Amino acid sequence: MARRCFFSFDYQDVADFRANVVRNHNALQDGNGGYFDASIWEEARTKGDAALKKLIDGSLENTTATAVLIGTRTHERRWVQYEIMKSIQRGNRLIGVHINGIRDRSGTTLALGHDPFDHLALQISADGLKGTPIIWNGSAWVGYTDIESFTFSQRPEAERGQGFKLSHWWKTYDWVADKGYDNFETWIS
Repeated sequence: MARRCFFSFDYQDVADFRANVVRNHNALQDGNGGYFDASIWEEARTKGDAALKKLIDGSLENTTATAVLIGTRTHERRWVQYEIMKSIQRGNRLIGVHINGIRDRSGTTLALGHDPFDHLALQISADGLKGTPIIWNGSAWVGYTDIESFTFSQRPEAERGQGFKLSHWWKTYDWVADKGYDNFETWIS
């Protein structure tokens, strides 16, 4: 079954071309097109907060997977954080893909960026039915204010009443080292 994939990324990674390599790779390879791009980056910078949330929410509709393209500052970006939490809330398959190993227009690569799944977490309710988003502010875990608690499938007994980084549940790949061009479709399946 084809997955409809939403891409979450820092706009700078589009300007540097790295995000485009991943977003457009299926157009370059026969047989690797089992997803559809639902990204909204063209409009993201022109909307206010409420309108942007509505735009993101609408773009996530009918998607089944979210790929977070991880560049240098992706973990800091408010709207990437929102897209991640909304993807979890709606039950999308979620993966991270490091893209700093992709050469930019001038042929430069960068060190891997921080994994946003290590900077966001969920505090699981005692009954295991709700998750409250929390975020690392650089010195402590604090409440995440763009999304309130949400219900999801019941968590195992061992996870109830505790907080976990998103990296506890969701995997991150490296586009270059893990051969994303050949494996992306498998990652989002």
